[in-house]
Amino acid sequence: MFPKPRQDLVPNTLEFERLPLVKATGFREYDARWRYPEEINLLGLEAVGLGLATLMRERGVPIRVVVGHDYRSYSAAVKAALVTGLMAGGAEVHDIGLALSPMAYFAQFELGVEGVAMVTASHNDNGWTGIKMGIERPLTFSPEEMTALKEIVLGARFASHNQGGRYIFVPDLPERYLADLLKRPKFLRPMKAVVSCGNGTAGAFAPRVLSELGIDVVPLNCNLDHSFPAHNPNPEDLAMLDATRDAVRAHGADLGLAFDGDGDRCGVIDNEGNAIFADKVGVMLARDIAARNKGALFVADVKSTGLFLTDPVLKEHGAKTAFWKTGHSYIKRYSHETGALVGFEKSGHFFFNPPLGRGYDDGLVAALAVLDMLERSPGKTLADLERELPRTWQSPTMSPHCADEVKYAVVDRIVDHFTKVAANGGMLAGQKIRELITVNGIRVVLDDGTWGLVRASSNKPELVVVVESPTSEANMRAIFAAIDAELAKQPEIGAYNQKI
Repeated sequence: MFPKPRQDLVPNTLEFERLPLVKATGFREYDARWRYPEEINLLGLEAVGLGLATLMRERGVPIRVVVGHDYRSYSAAVKAALVTGLMAGGAEVHDIGLALSPMAYFAQFELGVEGVAMVTASHNDNGWTGIKMGIERPLTFSPEEMTALKEIVLGARFASHNQGGRYIFVPDLPERYLADLLKRPKFLRPMKAVVSCGNGTAGAFAPRVLSELGIDVVPLNCNLDHSFPAHNPNPEDLAMLDATRDAVRAHGADLGLAFDGDGDRCGVIDNEGNAIFADKVGVMLARDIAARNKGALFVADVKSTGLFLTDPVLKEHGAKTAFWKTGHSYIKRYSHETGALVGFEKSGHFFFNPPLGRGYDDGLVAALAVLDMLERSPGKTLADLERELPRTWQSPTMSPHCADEVKYAVVDRIVDHFTKVAANGGMLAGQKIRELITVNGIRVVLDDGTWGLVRASSNKPELVVVVESPTSEANMRAIFAAIDAELAKQPEIGAYNQKI
């Protein structure tokens, strides 16, 4: 019988080598993320694999799982331990090797496999590991499924079975994935793109795809280096955006495309070197798509710009947008359930559903959509297309530190505070509160459309704060000051990663 995991082992001790370590907080809302090896060890990862096989057995899902890993120094070892647990649980494991997350999702369709367990910490700093899991194409775990897995693993409630697993290595999956992306016409419009990969796994694939489709590629930090010497591969971080901006200006490129560590997100820099936040890119793409799909339904996460609701071009084409919870798993699932044509998340996860895609997030598919939009706009630059949007003043995503153990309780207090302010007819930043959206934390909307959001991060010990105003920078800064003043009253909240 596999031993019950512990949460308090000391690294490099005899117990650490003999017993599984799995910290409970690593089971997040829909992904799993741990500091490795401080919060999970290899035996703990075996327990997670055994738990995933048990969950699939309990749910009546064929126990076939695609596994892959990103380019970190320890990811192959993490995957090997996970595979050991899966096979101990009787799973048929299809190992695709070094991969992007969307490559693993593609493999589910290509190989006819129900489950996925992609070993990646995405854009997290070195020292983190994680697993993106799902048991139904094209979806990844819901909170209910993650909670069920957590209870199985921490309680060592592993199902008995009568046979061992099966291991299948798939050596040509990368080539099949690339061939799938390349089975489309090449671009006819001459375009030069800085392809910025932050030394993450996308560097092995993105430059090749775009080059073979006729793009003049300027590679930036595309050699794989798990120490991430330039900056973290995170297209929401200013360090990556600034480096891409500088390269776009230096090379006179038409745009910059910045991919995150596991290739499921893509950030965009225009031809003038300006970063276009992913939700604004989403509005631009929605305009392009809605022009060819009248009455289209889109989904956007609650961190996203209000332009999804107010943009006159989207209204002209009869497009509608529903806001939903932030998080790639939430937006992917809600887009699938509502039949939305595309789901957009401010972090850069875009979900193109049939007939535009298979419903999972792929940074390369998003990049191709941006390039298609440019090709369909002769004589216009990306900066021109962005300037055609109504003007708003918007902050970057700001993330003050808050421990995983307390962050949800802190957000509950913030929600309660602003709910009481609104109920009593109170003012915020010199305006009346018009609406509160509480599907995920709280989005406070003022009379002129200025809004501010506070929510708990789904995968890091942080809160998430975003503000925007359609009327002025002063109003944008005013609502942030009001929200920040309330956050400052919470002793559990620490320093911001960046701040306006």
